[in-house]
Amino acid sequence: MENKKELRTWLDDLKLDHPLVIGGPCSAETEEQVLGIAHELKDTDVSYFRAGIWKPRTRPGMFEGVGALGLKWLQKVKEETGLKTATEVANRAHVELALEHDIDLLWIGARSTVSPFIVQEIADALKGTDKIVLVKNPVNPDLPLWLGAIERLASADIKKLGAIHRGFSTYEKTKYRNNPEWQLAIELQTKFPDLPLINDPSHITGKRDMIFDVSQTALDLNFDGLMIETHTSPDAAWSDAAQQVTPETLIQIMRDLRIRKESDPEKEFNTELSNLRAQIDVVDNQLIEMLGKRMKFSDGIGALKKQKNVAVLQSKRWNEILGNMVLEGEQNGLSEEFILKMFKAIHQESINHQEKIINS
Repeated sequence: MENKKELRTWLDDLKLDHPLVIGGPCSAETEEQVLGIAHELKDTDVSYFRAGIWKPRTRPGMFEGVGALGLKWLQKVKEETGLKTATEVANRAHVELALEHDIDLLWIGARSTVSPFIVQEIADALKGTDKIVLVKNPVNPDLPLWLGAIERLASADIKKLGAIHRGFSTYEKTKYRNNPEWQLAIELQTKFPDLPLINDPSHITGKRDMIFDVSQTALDLNFDGLMIETHTSPDAAWSDAAQQVTPETLIQIMRDLRIRKESDPEKEFNTELSNLRAQIDVVDNQLIEMLGKRMKFSDGIGALKKQKNVAVLQSKRWNEILGNMVLEGEQNGLSEEFILKMFKAIHQESINHQEKIINS
């Protein structure tokens, strides 16, 4: 699969003056709920109304969706509001039912993307379709697997393709439900700059109060749109309640987001500059998180030293670290002076942490 301008045709044909927005509930629960949300979104920036019909849940016994019945509700959404419709598919039967009910946009979820067998089954069922098909990143940070899924669809003569960045599972606890790992999405953009890329801040954050900030970062990184879960009564939602926002909140988010103006005479320069700055912001945040983790390890060492009555400063260990880091720095184009200043500051902060514990 090669990058080509035609990958953007379906998105350009929408002639939007704002980022593409896919909004709607995590799950279709009742006909009344689905239609109620859709009517509140019909005159907004939302172009596609999403609702999960089949829900791949982590454990059995949880709500797994209303099934094919919900597709009829999506048909009513289109009839009553004019909104195009979208839902997730995970096998051939889902695809056939979705096509039968004229769903406009289909996406493959993170749990399905991990399996080439599942993706191939879906690709075969969609062969030659004119529907838009988006692929969410796999659960784990594996760019070749993500691209492989998209390539399988392209090989099935599916022209209207795109990717959804929804973050990645991690064993470590972070402030995100799914760690964004922005660098993977950036690398996908670099390889396929014309492939539409949508951000899913709902699944990245898992918390509605973080959705705006992640959405802004995505737009700063030149994402083409957002998929945001929307519910009239989020706290009462049957699935993923904490990450859904009200239609009013979604409308306000879209008003508040900073979006570059097309009329900027230096658009190309400013776009590239903003993109690079946004990438620096992402790395800076990762640096702070990593330094925080490092100090937690230092706290643990301080507790051990207190227990064994060992001195805080261990000169031999410190000199070994410094020597190794100077060599690592040289290999990454960093001067010895910079490495020494940075690691001396880190080392001093580590000593401060340990002394605080030992003297407590």
